[in-house]
Amino acid sequence: MAISAKDVKRLRDTTGVGMMDCKKALEETGGDFDAAIELLRKKGQKVAAKRADRETKEGVIVARTSENGKTSVLVEVNCETDFVARNDDFQDFAGEIADLTLASLPADVEELSRLKLADGRTVEQAVSDMTGKIGEKIDVRRMAVVTSDAGKAVSYIHPGSRLGVVVDVAGDGKTDDVGRDVAMQVAALNPVATVRDEVPEDVQQKEMEIAREAARNEGKPDQILDRIAQGKLERYFKDHVLVEQPFVKDSSKSVGELLKETNIEVNGFVRFALGD
Repeated sequence: MAISAKDVKRLRDTTGVGMMDCKKALEETGGDFDAAIELLRKKGQKVAAKRADRETKEGVIVARTSENGKTSVLVEVNCETDFVARNDDFQDFAGEIADLTLASLPADVEELSRLKLADGRTVEQAVSDMTGKIGEKIDVRRMAVVTSDAGKAVSYIHPGSRLGVVVDVAGDGKTDDVGRDVAMQVAALNPVATVRDEVPEDVQQKEMEIAREAARNEGKPDQILDRIAQGKLERYFKDHVLVEQPFVKDSSKSVGELLKETNIEVNGFVRFALGD
């Protein structure tokens, strides 16, 4: 039977699959629209199965924030190549996943995979369909939900969408402006904790032991090794603890001093760098 261009376009609009594949699917199913959709999805699943072991090192980080500013989400959606990561369809798909994450606030990626998009497909089904459509393995790798009890959850996506941050800020000052500055700080300098008390004890001990060993190898007397190690640990805190880091926009002050000046406090942050 003859397959009309209108039918092919309708199938493409519904599935997002290329025109020629849609035409072939309609021809193979005798023009049965629902059967053609099912056929395309089965083909997509086969592609997904074939590419299941492929590495997904590229992709995008996407953020979404609620209207009241109290909740923000980060989602990392991966693919195999930078070419696909820059594809509009892939980026739109990642945006859909982020929208759904903000709307539903799932506990983890497993729960997110079972949620349904606006068209009725689960995220798991949609990922399989996108894999078949694009021809690369697609993976929703991770997500995070940050809700501020006392302030705002301010998000920042670095140009290129390979790095994203959400910070929980509160106070009497300009939480949006300061929150964005702090989020950019986290993006740039990748702190391990907000305050030094949050740095795990085993990390502190490891840093001190490395410092002791280095000083010992330099021939320093045993009686001053602990003092040297403590000094190195202080340096570690200044380099890796958010409130002690020099503020990237004005290194004459620390982030902690900025927060004090602006009456803002930081209650935590989440940082996603692509592939971390």
